[in-house]
Amino acid sequence: MSSFISAGTTSETEATAIENNGFWPAIQPSDFRETHRLDTTITHARIETALKAAMATVNRVLRHWQQAKVKAGYPTMEALPIPVWQTPEVFNVLYLRAVYSTAHASLLERYADYDATNSGQERGERLQDPADGYRRDAAWAISEIEGRPHSTVELI
Repeated sequence: MSSFISAGTTSETEATAIENNGFWPAIQPSDFRETHRLDTTITHARIETALKAAMATVNRVLRHWQQAKVKAGYPTMEALPIPVWQTPEVFNVLYLRAVYSTAHASLLERYADYDATNSGQERGERLQDPADGYRRDAAWAISEIEGRPHSTVELI
């Protein structure tokens, strides 16, 4: 029986910010790694790829909302008026949560596939619940940005 053991890697270079589309903020891979407590067993390249894909997904989902805000005279997220009941950086916090949660879910799903043995399959099943939780967190953050409820219920 074989098991995967990673001793970790270290990076000599500091991760640089990933530029965004001008409306949303740039993403700091080091902030993602720190806030989601990801150690160096996940390489910088993998972190960066997951963050770029997550940004593309979240930006696509929010594209109509963003277009409406730009058309209303708010060229960047920082220019948006904050609702009186919210904290000052609410849009930034929610956007980062959506991107980070989407990226973390993707990483969990990818790391579940390295071992095809029974233990690897069991590990993959254990990682699916947290991945689903991160996807839910991202969906809720997007709903909050758009001012929608967290769930939609329809009568059948």
